[in-house]
Amino acid sequence: MDTRILWADDEIDLLKPHILFLEQKGYKVDTINNGSDAVDLVKENNYDIIFLDENMPGLSGLETLARIKAIKQSIPIIMITKSEEEHIMEEAIGGQISDYLIKPVNPNQILLSLKKNLKTKDLVSQKNTTDYQIQFRQIGMRLNDRLDYDEWSDIYSELVDWEIKLEEADDDSMKDIFDMQKREANTQFCKFIDDNYRDWLDPKEDSPIMSHTLLEKKVMPLIGKEPIFLIVIDNLRVDQWKVLKPLFAEYFNIEQEEQFYSILPTATHYARNALFAGLMPSEIEKKHPQLWSNESDEGGKNMHESDLFKTNLKRHHKDVRMGYHKIIKQDFAKKMVEKFNDLVKNDITVLVYNFVDMLSHARTEMDVIKELADDEAAYRSLTKTWFEHSPLKDMLKKIAAKKIKTFVTTDHGTIKVDTPVKIVGDKSTNTNLRYKVGKALNFDEKDVIVSSDPKDIKLPKENVSSKFVFAKENDFFAYPNNYNYYANYYKNTFQHGGVSLEEMIIPFIEMRGK
Repeated sequence: MDTRILWADDEIDLLKPHILFLEQKGYKVDTINNGSDAVDLVKENNYDIIFLDENMPGLSGLETLARIKAIKQSIPIIMITKSEEEHIMEEAIGGQISDYLIKPVNPNQILLSLKKNLKTKDLVSQKNTTDYQIQFRQIGMRLNDRLDYDEWSDIYSELVDWEIKLEEADDDSMKDIFDMQKREANTQFCKFIDDNYRDWLDPKEDSPIMSHTLLEKKVMPLIGKEPIFLIVIDNLRVDQWKVLKPLFAEYFNIEQEEQFYSILPTATHYARNALFAGLMPSEIEKKHPQLWSNESDEGGKNMHESDLFKTNLKRHHKDVRMGYHKIIKQDFAKKMVEKFNDLVKNDITVLVYNFVDMLSHARTEMDVIKELADDEAAYRSLTKTWFEHSPLKDMLKKIAAKKIKTFVTTDHGTIKVDTPVKIVGDKSTNTNLRYKVGKALNFDEKDVIVSSDPKDIKLPKENVSSKFVFAKENDFFAYPNNYNYYANYYKNTFQHGGVSLEEMIIPFIEMRGK
């Protein structure tokens, strides 16, 4: 179908060469010499784009713009004017123009503006698809190299960038190729973790920053020197951060953006307690037994994060004023915004937001959330929508206005699972779908990563025969009893606790208000 253009200009006869040029390029152009008739034509016809002269007798360009937008809000309008006065430009931009050209314009300027406003998505999509085809082989070759933890972090970030770019391409075959490569990356990454994870847990210079070392290396040195906010968004993946980043950048200068490794299991009970304590779980159990709950213990497993953080501060000789607030409900989040002036009196304020984690659980249990977050792209989009309308955004605007040093991070990521793996355990076995801990576990070793002695990975050992078993890649555990029911119920849900790029490599951001 030909692109149909409406061009309104009181000197339209002088623009005949431009019109002929566009018609030769295959565009259909309707012309009019005043704003009133332009409005009437918009009511009667469907146009793909409109060129609108700013300075016309009768209805001015700005008045015509407002009337057209009232009829068809989404139609792109290019304002053309002789004037470079700032207030006219501001009014036109405020009226939601798509582009702004200064007379005299030449045909190539017009053509460029058309392509930019009508073809940008297609052109970007085509370029992204072509570029990924070129990079596909290079990424594949890198996956066969002996990558270190920094290189794995880089390659995962690159894959996330391609995943987001390829969303714009209406090419299912290319998306299938990408999904295949991402799965291959996860297969190789799981082997890498199985071979190297245990070695990282003894203090070494060549270990990556992990949950239990993040605050010591990145936050502790600044505590006491200036007020600090630490924002922990539970279950935030790298891809979710990347779609949130432009929204944060409206108010903050992002000074540092990097990734670190969650400990195993990649679950709140372990990873977030380790984050605040600055200790591995077995060390927490040994040094602060009153602050640690094992899998078999009754009650919540993350009830003492504030106290764990206090012990961490004390161990680092930080005698400071600390505030810690876990935000689960919307009303409480709003109260925190109202209490902002009290929060800034602290040397460090920790705010833990649980929404993204709640979203992943709700998607498993609620059909409406499954519909809203049907795939990875929709999951990212829902996270972005939440942030745009959340009290967290209001809080961040206040923090930015005060130019307070702010850190944003998470405890672990999550992965969309699709392949059930059979496992058998007794009644004391935990219920998590991505890791199991127990004394009588039965499974196929080729399907999992096993720690027969939890002490080797610095996890508590409740019984002599206790072992931890981790699901890898996109797998999830299912019991033989009612196997088909649970396999179908949990397939394509977002889970965490196991070994994958999405769960283990997670974001850490340092920023300050503009």
